[in-house]
Amino acid sequence: MRGDEEWGSIPGLVRSAAERYADAEAVVDGRTRISYAELGARVERAAAACLAAGVEIGDRVGIWAPNSLDWIVSALGAVSAGAVLVPLNTRFKGTEAAYVLRGSGARLLFVTGTFLGTSYVASLRRAVGEGVGDGPLPGLPALQQVVVLADDAPADFRTWKDFLAGGEGVGAAEVRERERELDGSTVSDIIFTSGTTGRPKGAVITHAQTLRGYEIWSDLAGLRRGDRYLIVNPLFHTFGYKAGVIACLMRGATMIPQPVFNVDTVLANIAAERVSVLPGPPTLHQSLLDHPARDTHDLSALRLVVTGAAVVPLRLVERLRGELGVGTVLTAYGLSEASGIVTMCRRGDEPSVIASTSGRAIPGTEVRVEAPLGSPGEVLVRGFNVMRGYYEDRAATAEVLDADGWLRTGDVGVLDDEGNLRITDRIKDMFIVGGFNAYPAEIEQLLGLHPDVADVAVIGVPDARLGEVGKAYVVRRPGVTLTGDDLIAWARREMANYKVPRVVEFVGELPRNASGKVVKGELRGHAGR
Repeated sequence: MRGDEEWGSIPGLVRSAAERYADAEAVVDGRTRISYAELGARVERAAAACLAAGVEIGDRVGIWAPNSLDWIVSALGAVSAGAVLVPLNTRFKGTEAAYVLRGSGARLLFVTGTFLGTSYVASLRRAVGEGVGDGPLPGLPALQQVVVLADDAPADFRTWKDFLAGGEGVGAAEVRERERELDGSTVSDIIFTSGTTGRPKGAVITHAQTLRGYEIWSDLAGLRRGDRYLIVNPLFHTFGYKAGVIACLMRGATMIPQPVFNVDTVLANIAAERVSVLPGPPTLHQSLLDHPARDTHDLSALRLVVTGAAVVPLRLVERLRGELGVGTVLTAYGLSEASGIVTMCRRGDEPSVIASTSGRAIPGTEVRVEAPLGSPGEVLVRGFNVMRGYYEDRAATAEVLDADGWLRTGDVGVLDDEGNLRITDRIKDMFIVGGFNAYPAEIEQLLGLHPDVADVAVIGVPDARLGEVGKAYVVRRPGVTLTGDDLIAWARREMANYKVPRVVEFVGELPRNASGKVVKGELRGHAGR
């Protein structure tokens, strides 16, 4: 078994892919098409620019942008310069993004220009205020440079073109010397995820954990050279970045990043680009199957679907295989604290196993449930994939990682006698909205900032389209006339859309136990009536 150091590094993977698959198409982004050799050159140029900008090994570099070639190049360039990548959710509002940037101590930020009508730079400026300091955003004193992935940038910010030009004095030898200082034990990224307290925590992951985990993912999925992979899963998530970009680099598959999930665009891309691989949440595949214009598109190249993140109906698996002729449909389970991959089905598993479970532990990983076989209990994971800890948060790390290396996932599951895991509930009360993890405690904290809200509790309730959505039980302050529509409209301005409750119910008080905690079981029972 190879040690961490022997797994090499992500820049080593990029260089190897550029050599092995030199003439193969690497990325298709709109009208831009580049080969693996060209991708390698672009990443090296971005790494040179990071070195010129003063990036040192271990510096945190944030990226807040939608799926695109620029995301891929800037992220891989930063990691090649030894930086620790900190991806930010594109649905974040400025306050949420500022929290992660401040918590990680990011020195450099790559940010999109205007996306979906929103200026991310303006959003950040509003969130952090004027502050004190000399950087481009004084309210974030550690942040020394902000690079806008566009042709224009405000004063004190840099354009992508200007940033790259800054690296022209850094030679290839210097870039490769930095690369040689990195190995598998070097930290590659920090993926921030909310916990039960609603306070985002950063899972620290190394190069070796990433490379080993997604070598396994690629093997089990059967990803191969020549595959054309539509990356709809957000690159800020491990499902997009690691099961997407990293896996494609390993196999020489073509990456086709799509910045926004739109089923019409997905259909058009599959047909025009002869897409063969389409991972994503069940809602993506369901909307594809149910689209009225589906039959007008040639989807015959599709051969591989990997899904998860929610219950997968057996009917969905059968329809993907029967109606679309998808040869391989697999389900998987992971979490940020375990490099995004814990269990996975195998090719050849029965459709009933794929639909009703998330498969078996991947090689090098142990999974156990704190309950007798066949009974529900908390899922624990141990193996190479488990994070090094939460970034600069020993107390939170100690809560989930024991001395023997077992990670408490906070998820409730059942193991069958074949080792297949079925997730049945979430201790952390998390629910999943169209593939996005929503954390009630975080939403409750934000809703509690509304001046007319005295008390609030949020649960997930079933939704035909998105799987689950939030329902808020709210206690109004005396004498106010706050309506559900008012609160939802306010929430849409203050938090990412997937976090916004779709239903608000006003109550006189919330049910609490003797220690003062809200008894969410009562709320779920009420919602189910």
